[in-house]
Amino acid sequence: MFEEIQFEKINRLPKYLFAEINDLKMDLRRKGQDIIDFSMGNPDADTPQPIIDKLCEVANRSKTHGYSASKGIYKLRLAMSDWYKRKYNADLDPDTEIVATMGSKEGYVHLVQAISNPGDVAIVPDPTYPIHSQAFILAGANVEKMKLVFDEETFEVDEERFLSDLEEALDNSVPQAKFLVVNFPHNPTTATVTPQFYEKLVALAKKKRFYIISDIAYADITFDGYKTPSIMEVEGAKDVAVEAYTMSKSYNMAGWRVGFVVGNKKLIGALQAIKSWLDYGMFTPIQVAATVALNEHHDVPENQIIPLYEKRRDVMIKAFTNAGWPLAKPNASMFIWGKIPEVARDMGSLEFSKQLLLHAGVAVSPGIGFGKYGDEYVRIALIENEKRIRQAAKNIKKFLKELEDKKKKIQ
Repeated sequence: MFEEIQFEKINRLPKYLFAEINDLKMDLRRKGQDIIDFSMGNPDADTPQPIIDKLCEVANRSKTHGYSASKGIYKLRLAMSDWYKRKYNADLDPDTEIVATMGSKEGYVHLVQAISNPGDVAIVPDPTYPIHSQAFILAGANVEKMKLVFDEETFEVDEERFLSDLEEALDNSVPQAKFLVVNFPHNPTTATVTPQFYEKLVALAKKKRFYIISDIAYADITFDGYKTPSIMEVEGAKDVAVEAYTMSKSYNMAGWRVGFVVGNKKLIGALQAIKSWLDYGMFTPIQVAATVALNEHHDVPENQIIPLYEKRRDVMIKAFTNAGWPLAKPNASMFIWGKIPEVARDMGSLEFSKQLLLHAGVAVSPGIGFGKYGDEYVRIALIENEKRIRQAAKNIKKFLKELEDKKKKIQ
């Protein structure tokens, strides 16, 4: 009915490829099949108890049950300012350079809504976390993709290539690109950069006149001596950049929806303005508990989160490699970016993910869902315990053996 009424923003969105895997996964579970699920970056461990206790304590105060502030309570913004000072020696004004958001995803999408005009151009590396590009599509802007090049063994970004490709993309963009999105440690590839990368990037942004939107959702999850740099460490970065951070992964608080966007006053002001029309902020007890987490429990990532994912990473790489699926070791994030085994590479990532689910009971995210340059890979989230990881490896070994036998028969 009313076929003449079309929703152009929705029509511009691409097909959501992950839905095919999710639907198949749910169908198999309804039939009673056990699925070992590595498909979504949803932490499986508990939020630390002191943070839960603070939430409950404050929720019992009736005065906290009303509307909050759309940009977040002052003490939470101050705690984020202190976090940046402590971790990166970066100074941020909690009033004009920080907004607390309902998760970094909400903050990112509303920022893009606030600062994008129809027809504007944003440059986004490929592969990418889907909302990094689709937020601009929803805002009526256009996206130009740029291949993200990195070492397939170390996952270190080829920084000179990135900057060279970016400059070429900027020179060829019509109209001139206004925005660049960067996300390191990278989702889905786990790729990382050095502090010098941001120094050069800020200089280029000032030269070519574009804004940088940085996402450091996985800043706290690093291994083997690697430390995530922040663009806010660079002198003059606030002239051209904003950065998003979330407590979802660092504190096992994914469902709490606590994030931040910080940096350039003009962009932060735009986000504050649009949020003032759209929401009244997070439930106050959540904000108070998040404040306590940042101020009093900033050792949680190092003492609880990193050891959990590091152990799972090591177990998975050893078990999957022994099963016939060699995986390279990432230095950061809660994912492994796995190249599809040679015997199945001609399938492409979507079909491989379906077959892996059907015949091994293992769910992963197809790389094609993150962009065309991801199709030889799948993203594997470290969200199952070590016993389940080892069981997945046994299932995968059997599945790959069956594939090899089929290919031999055909030959």
